[in-house]
Amino acid sequence: MEPKAARRLAMRVSWVSIVWNLLLSAFKLFAGVFARSGAMISDAVHSASDVFSTLIVIAGVRLAGRASDREHPYGHERFECVAALLLAAVLFATGLGIGWAGVRKILNPGVHPGVPGVLALIAAVVSIAVKEAMYWYTRSAARRIRSSALMADAWHHRSDALSSVGSFAGILGARLGLPILDPIASVIICLFILKAAVDICRDAVSKLTDHACDAETAAALRALILEQEGVLGIDQLKTRLFGDRIYVDVEIRADALVSLRRAHAAAQRVHDAIETRFPQVKHCMVHVNPDDPSA
Repeated sequence: MEPKAARRLAMRVSWVSIVWNLLLSAFKLFAGVFARSGAMISDAVHSASDVFSTLIVIAGVRLAGRASDREHPYGHERFECVAALLLAAVLFATGLGIGWAGVRKILNPGVHPGVPGVLALIAAVVSIAVKEAMYWYTRSAARRIRSSALMADAWHHRSDALSSVGSFAGILGARLGLPILDPIASVIICLFILKAAVDICRDAVSKLTDHACDAETAAALRALILEQEGVLGIDQLKTRLFGDRIYVDVEIRADALVSLRRAHAAAQRVHDAIETRFPQVKHCMVHVNPDDPSA
């Protein structure tokens, strides 16, 4: 997908997320108040906080889409990785908060509030369904445009769904006389969220430190280069991630006896083929080495 189209898709998905989070937060707050459920009120606040996370995504995507300038001649794509790191930090803190609250309830049960109404249980089920659907919707777009920030936001949706699972367990436990289900579910959910935060952080860091692209993409690049007329071999192929884009540096071998014009034409074919076949490639540099068997 072309960069501009990818940014438009990311912005559309982000605004859809904001609208759904606001509607869901209002519904859960209403259910929490009228069903006397503190867990559901807390869950509503969690959903509302996800709006802040999505705004970080929007800012990151907009900054990453800015054109090159004198201070940033290679572009601004890495701003999206910065947004992903911020979201990973927020996600990690969210997971720790959920886990710590669960541990405190296990160690200090205290006095449990009254039994919440059935409306709170229904709201928890609705929240799980909506947030899980938002996770898959956002995740699909993130994978399509290779957006680390959007993938981080997808996991925020799933963290909210998992939080609602904890709320459901707590509300159901209270209604069944087993309030211990709530903190146990919180601790388990915490582990899932922390793992997601670590994975997102590792992916963003790899894109900020010139990590090579995956082996499958490198193999496809190599095969495409060798298909081009005038290319007798590849001496070196290097790739590096720049945000969610790829830079390619390749040294090809061409007949040492052909004219400079023909050698340049072979290099140009390699350049054009790569940037056409792989839209995620931001720039391709091709160097020609002479292939002279008699040397």
